Amino acid sequence: MLQLTDNATSKVKEIMTQQNPAPSALRVAVVGGGCSGFSYHMAFDNQENPADNVYQFDGVKVLVDQMSEMYLDGVQIDYIETLEGAGFKFNNPNVKSTCGCGSSFSV
Repeated sequence: MLQLTDNATSKVKEIMTQQNPAPSALRVAVVGGGCSGFSYHMAFDNQENPADNVYQFDGVKVLVDQMSEMYLDGVQIDYIETLEGAGFKFNNPNVKSTCGCGSSFSV
């Protein structure tokens, strides 16, 4: 099951309120590409597909398609702020290797 930390949930809510019109959900997916084979994708969405798995985190609806679900099992999404920058971080216990820049992975 996918998890969204409290920090990530708060940041998603903040960003959603800045959108016009406000989206109804956050879509999280795994797409092919990058030097290690797969990369994460996050986007706002207003269309829930019948095959989507739907998660709720303190009022944030998260949609995951069936193909991505198998790669996101056990993943925790956090929002971090450091001196180097801020952003969403995917903590995936299933990852075997990542590329040098950390933007793609293999399982």
